[in-house]
Amino acid sequence: MKVIIQKDYENMCEWAAKHIMDAINDHNAKNPEKPFVLGLPTGSSPLGVYRRLIEANKAGKVSFKNVVTFNMDEYVGLPHEHHESYWAFMHDNFFDHIDIPECNVNILNGMAEDLEAECAAYEAKIAHYGGIDLFLGGSGVDGHIAFNEPFTSLTSRTGVRDLTEDTKIANSRFFNNDPELVPSKALSVGVGTVTDSREVLLLISGHNKARALKECVEGGLNQMWTISALNMHNNAYIACDELACGELRVDTYKYFLDIYKSERIEG
Repeated sequence: MKVIIQKDYENMCEWAAKHIMDAINDHNAKNPEKPFVLGLPTGSSPLGVYRRLIEANKAGKVSFKNVVTFNMDEYVGLPHEHHESYWAFMHDNFFDHIDIPECNVNILNGMAEDLEAECAAYEAKIAHYGGIDLFLGGSGVDGHIAFNEPFTSLTSRTGVRDLTEDTKIANSRFFNNDPELVPSKALSVGVGTVTDSREVLLLISGHNKARALKECVEGGLNQMWTISALNMHNNAYIACDELACGELRVDTYKYFLDIYKSERIEG
């Protein structure tokens, strides 16, 4: 696992966006007949990355015409047109501003009549494309990936998830600060779905995520912190800012800062 420490959120997003662009461009140069399969998250963490990818697309530095996306999750019971659905979030903040064909966008349907069948079909479609090339993600304060709350199996697949009260409270900022308005269930890719990807890139920023970063990097494999599954991945990156490093041991911080100093964005 590689931990790339940047000065602040903006530099973290700049590094992550460039990493994604390089991966897409390299893939398209070598395999133009095969789409690049990209896993994507919602939430506040990736917004800076999405802004930079949009700018790069408009500047002709990267194209999404040969990219197929699979989003991490979706609330159960929210139709696409609901302003807080993740379908709406992704289109408002990313898809509507780039050159990706709509048919290449895959988002779980939280209104499906058979939720389990919807999840099984999602896994099957990922497999149809040969798996995910790069999965971009974030982490909750409690170290969860997507909606895989603490104690979710580290080999879990896409399925229906019950949301903890803490997660509902954290997400209530998007629902008039009322946790009761946040759906109690969601459809989510599994931890195993994410770690099956050929590459995983997680974004962790802010002091409120410092414990999650510490548990992932220094705590070892632990089902209580589903983010720790990255320890078993051969090609996993964590891009973080200085604030998120607040609980790391000094030696740990210095080690990653030194070994990946060439990745550091100055200014």
